[in-house]
Amino acid sequence: MTPHPAPFTWHFPLRRPHAGLPLGNGTQGLLIWGETSLLLTVARAGFWDHRGGSDILPSTTFAGVRRALESEDDPALAALFPKRASGAAFPQQMGGGRLEITFPEGMRPLDATLDLATAMVTVRIARHEDDPAPRLLRLRQSAEGEVCWMEGELISETNIRLLPAYDLVRDNAMAGLGITPPEAWQNPDGGGFLQPMPADAPLAVAWRKQPGLLLLATALGADAVEAVNSSLLGFDVIAADAARLAFWSGFWATAARVSLPDPTLQRQYDYGLYRQAGLIRRHAPAATLQGPWMEDTTIPPWSNDYHFNINVQLVYGAALATGQAAEMQPLWDMLREWLPRLRALGEGFYGAPGAMILPHAVDDRCQLMGSFWAGTIDQACIAWMASEAYKYYDFTGDTEFLRTLVWPLLEGSFVGYFAMLVARTDANGKKSYHLPISVSPEFGGSDRKKCWGRDASFQLAALHATIRLLRAAAPLLGKAEDPRWSDVATHLAPYSLVDAKDGGYGWIGQPAQRIALWEGNDLPESHRHHSHLAAIYPFCTINPFDPAHQKIVARSLNRWNTLGAGNWTGWCVPWASILCSRCGLPDAATSWLHLLARQFTNEGHATLHNADAAGVFAWDDGSLAWPDHRKGADYHAYEIMQMDAAMGAINAILELVVSCRDGVIHIADRLPKGWRDLEFNRVRTEGGFVIDGLFSHGRIEQLRIVSSRGGVLRIAPALGDIWTLDGVTRRETNSVLATQPGQTLRLRRVV
Repeated sequence: MTPHPAPFTWHFPLRRPHAGLPLGNGTQGLLIWGETSLLLTVARAGFWDHRGGSDILPSTTFAGVRRALESEDDPALAALFPKRASGAAFPQQMGGGRLEITFPEGMRPLDATLDLATAMVTVRIARHEDDPAPRLLRLRQSAEGEVCWMEGELISETNIRLLPAYDLVRDNAMAGLGITPPEAWQNPDGGGFLQPMPADAPLAVAWRKQPGLLLLATALGADAVEAVNSSLLGFDVIAADAARLAFWSGFWATAARVSLPDPTLQRQYDYGLYRQAGLIRRHAPAATLQGPWMEDTTIPPWSNDYHFNINVQLVYGAALATGQAAEMQPLWDMLREWLPRLRALGEGFYGAPGAMILPHAVDDRCQLMGSFWAGTIDQACIAWMASEAYKYYDFTGDTEFLRTLVWPLLEGSFVGYFAMLVARTDANGKKSYHLPISVSPEFGGSDRKKCWGRDASFQLAALHATIRLLRAAAPLLGKAEDPRWSDVATHLAPYSLVDAKDGGYGWIGQPAQRIALWEGNDLPESHRHHSHLAAIYPFCTINPFDPAHQKIVARSLNRWNTLGAGNWTGWCVPWASILCSRCGLPDAATSWLHLLARQFTNEGHATLHNADAAGVFAWDDGSLAWPDHRKGADYHAYEIMQMDAAMGAINAILELVVSCRDGVIHIADRLPKGWRDLEFNRVRTEGGFVIDGLFSHGRIEQLRIVSSRGGVLRIAPALGDIWTLDGVTRRETNSVLATQPGQTLRLRRVV
């Protein structure tokens, strides 16, 4: 069994919020940082300013967009997706505030250690590093409530000041949006403020000090002041601490664990799991780009909203495998609540009853964040979320979930795609379906000349995945096969092809072709979205080792590598790792994860959108252009923390040892160089299986598989030519095994 995760230590000074230590419970987020003072940045997930959200115009239709694009009519396209007025409000989450703790003269924080196993932070306070008797402060957070607390004798000697984000964000940005100043109060043992919003519920933040104890609380809603004061006055430290310890003990006892011979990836995995538990919680709002960890120095980048063209999928992507399926409920509840709106948008846009659209960037009410038309017409957003929802069903076996959410999303996705399709017959009478206008996420931005084409490979893969899952779900729900599914699947290409004119990985006597962005458009440059490769992953609609695809995939990866990673961002690096794992390239997969740790992770272990240093990636920290800024006051423009990369890394690490492909569970038959002995425990898979595995001397030696709900297990165990199942010898590479609910299977290598 893998051990508990090792503690992490941060050394002060920590000069920015996202360089600090995080505490989080999905709802309340804290970042612990500072220089001479100890600073606690506190935020509350769900604190929105919803003003300025938009809809797709009733007059904006797929037919109209197609006409505008094909006729190169820029004014018509602009009228279909009008831009927001300069300076106008749009939906944004807001930060909370900052608690500033100042110590007696000369004393300052030296370092802070986070015990991942219990989520307790211990801060050493002293006048200098060699002080033989530093003072200790211990910080903890409620498992579910919106209260954190600090204990230590030094608290009685501190000065406390609470600053609202309103007064801290640069350029007076909140006031510039018409938000009024907070209403503050102070009393002998504490204080607080209420931050009103023009059209939304206010946020209250308050603190209270007593001998040896400092409390900090948040509350959102019309009764926020009453709620926050009640939390402080009635807070039971002993009961809260017991609940906190129970949560974290239960989390580590049930979460999937790995023990790796790679310290960098071990650290990445352990810290990733810790942050997953602070991000994705069943009692909290659905997780956004940053979750509850919002800085107080600026309004959170990209509104800390929901991006459905990859980011939400990455944020939640590891939750099933690590055993956190129940914690995903807020995401599914939000999507279920949106279903009528998704259908209204889709039916209006496509003119097809039952069609759905999920725009790529929205707030928690599914309001559009802006007028990025190429993202609005990205039908793969809903197809991808339907695929993720089906995966949830596959892991849990929840048939009611399949009926009430998965099926509507799949069907709405397909009906929208079918409304887009055109059928053609060539001179030989061969039928084919095509998407006359399509996009590959964020390629070309909103430049009409660069950002669209026919048969985008990303969209073709998403449509094939939708059909595959519809055909799998229909008999489970007693629904009839729609003849359109088979028709489209048969006559729709798996991806678009382009001639590899540079001859990369050419073979004599064969056309040198590779996967295109869309018809006639080879990947022309380094790009952060690996979308044209989506048939490999995440949609898994082709087997990269199938002779029909293998050489095309090889040329496509060669082109991808040739253009390089210069324009990549943090969240796309674990995606690259998984693509490499899926293509049997474990050393490439681990290399990308090491690059994520080195380049897209700051000194506070937070994963970033932009690289944390210049000189390797174009999306960087600005120090190449502005070498004097040294991560100073202007660094807010460059340091964009996002949780998608951290969560994606968990998934990528698990992909190295357990991977589900075409209904078959594959145990790694190749390990990265130098990996000899490792272990994994409690990894969940499709079909409701829970797997432990032990590698020794570079090969898998034994597996323990628990079937949580019974059913057929299809597995490629990589145990060699001869192995045993519960002591009975077997000679086969792949096995199909019938299992009973609760049954445990033990597989062992013989030679």
